[in-house]
Amino acid sequence: MENERIVRLSKRMSKALRHQPERVGLTLDAAGWVPVADLLTALRISAEELREVVERNDKKRFTIEGDRIRANQGHSVEVDLGLPVATPPDVLFHGTVAQHLDGILRDGLRPMSRHDVHLSPDRETARRVGARRGRPVILLVDALAMHRDEHEFRLSANGVWLTRHVPASYLRTD
Repeated sequence: MENERIVRLSKRMSKALRHQPERVGLTLDAAGWVPVADLLTALRISAEELREVVERNDKKRFTIEGDRIRANQGHSVEVDLGLPVATPPDVLFHGTVAQHLDGILRDGLRPMSRHDVHLSPDRETARRVGARRGRPVILLVDALAMHRDEHEFRLSANGVWLTRHVPASYLRTD
């Protein structure tokens, strides 16, 4: 399957598994899982197409476990991924664009329409995330200080760090 088709299908799967499952007739369970067969029917795709998207997705957005599939994080619908609290590395990163910087440095990072703020373990991943909407700005998050101050972090299956809010006092520009 060509790369453009994989990207389009990955976006359709994200919408179905993270944001609007009801639009394609799906119902996620409390942890965000849906039967693979139901997703194949809803999106009118083959098992081979699904497998290729899951395997080739550079962000590892999806997990297949047995006969079910879910998105690893980024939901705007209510799910409990059951991720345990984890100790983060000393510094995490967040990619954004300059137009949002003033508000972020004033109010901190907020999840907006999602459940959690997404943080990257390295600058390059944060840069790629920020570059989706323009010239990226990389923010450094003092995760060590946040952890000491009892902010909770969770690590998703694809290596994205999740937290409810990053107050501005823990941020600095790279």
